[in-house]
Amino acid sequence: MISRTEAERVFVAESVGVSFVGRQVLKSASVWASPGEVTALFGRNGSGKSTLFRAALGLVTREFGTVRFRSIAYEKPSLRTLAPQGLFYLPDFGLLSRRRTVAWHIAALHNRFEGETKEGFPDGLDIDSLFEKTVWEMSGGEERRAELAVAWARNPCCLLADEPLAGIAPKDREVVSSVIRSMADEGCAVVVTGHDVRPLMDLADRIVWMVAGTTHGLGSPEEAMAHEQFRREYLGPAY
Repeated sequence: MISRTEAERVFVAESVGVSFVGRQVLKSASVWASPGEVTALFGRNGSGKSTLFRAALGLVTREFGTVRFRSIAYEKPSLRTLAPQGLFYLPDFGLLSRRRTVAWHIAALHNRFEGETKEGFPDGLDIDSLFEKTVWEMSGGEERRAELAVAWARNPCCLLADEPLAGIAPKDREVVSSVIRSMADEGCAVVVTGHDVRPLMDLADRIVWMVAGTTHGLGSPEEAMAHEQFRREYLGPAY
């Protein structure tokens, strides 16, 4: 029997297995996203967090496991199929064309998803100052803000954001976190990955921990912080 909580989940990748060159990266990994919540997926570098996203979106080969989006099970999920249904994938790099301006990206998005996008941006993104810039002209933090502006304009029902806080200044990190929180508060189901423990703990409603090719749902940030193995093997003595 599917619980009410499980039935409400917009996105589910369950028991996913992936191997590269004979090495099994994911043995039985799962992650999920519920409307109005931010799920933070933690794990060491190379543990397979990005691979789980990419396998769920058909960007790498999935050996086994199931993917459901908006209550539909997909035998062969693909970003091309899921994006028009309201899923937005924000990779850790390379979302934007490096030779096109932010204005061009926003216009192209409105044209592609006419009637499904939204106008205007949160004040903190300061997108007006970036509209006529290309990626070549931006800092890392500006690029991430521009990428998030595209995600915001798309008005997705689900956002998968891979390392959205990595490599950017604290001020930009606060802005990005605030916008992601706003998207969730408006009903978007969000999953984020990263190693920025304190800001992600502040942002998240649910914590999932990836270790040894599988995942463990730890509950709320408070419950995760009280999890002895998680603290010992991932967080370390500083926490």
